[in-house]
Amino acid sequence: MSNDKLWISALGLDIGLKRVGIAGCDGTGLIATGITTLVRSSFDRDVAYLRELVRERRVQILVAGLPYSLSGELGAQARQVQKYANRIATALELPLEYVDERLTSVEAEELMKASGISPSQNNKGSIDRKAAALILQQWLDERRQNISALPNP
Repeated sequence: MSNDKLWISALGLDIGLKRVGIAGCDGTGLIATGITTLVRSSFDRDVAYLRELVRERRVQILVAGLPYSLSGELGAQARQVQKYANRIATALELPLEYVDERLTSVEAEELMKASGISPSQNNKGSIDRKAAALILQQWLDERRQNISALPNP
């Protein structure tokens, strides 16, 4: 497997009503890390902010977490996320993929607690960033497994 098949610059998005957690991956496409949290304001401002990140990081794809219900259905919140993510992807002219993000915010809180960080109101942005990193890491891992399963020419 060649590295050029594997390397990709992606942004992971944990989209909420008030904030968007944003994560990126390292140059090898192996490790996702939280970058920042965007406090949502107007759509145009959100796009301008994301456009700058996309330019700086040479992003090729957006990966958004989709909050399925525990029963595996797409509820109202998931449809809102899809609508916002599709508008962002269209505005940025980037492909968009989704990852099942059930319980990523809970997992992010648990990881923060394990690191000795209190998941208080003040740390909501940190939780969003960590959740975005978990979403992107899941996508990177699945992608790597799919690529390694391809037959070698």
